[in-house]
Amino acid sequence: MTFKRYFPLAILAFLTTTLSSCELVQGIFKAGMWTGVIVVVLVLALIIWLISKVF
Repeated sequence: MTFKRYFPLAILAFLTTTLSSCELVQGIFKAGMWTGVIVVVLVLALIIWLISKVF
C-alpha cells in the first residue's frame, strides 16, 4: 500500500533530477520541429499511461 503511494513521488523526483529542460529544448530544436512535436506527444502519452497504471 505504501509503495503505490510513494511511487509517483519517486518517479517525479527522479525525472526532475535527471532531466534538464534547457538541454531537452535545445535537443528538440536541433532535431527539427516535427521530430520535437512527435517526441513531446510520445512523452506525454507515456506519462499519462504511467499515471493511469499507478492510480
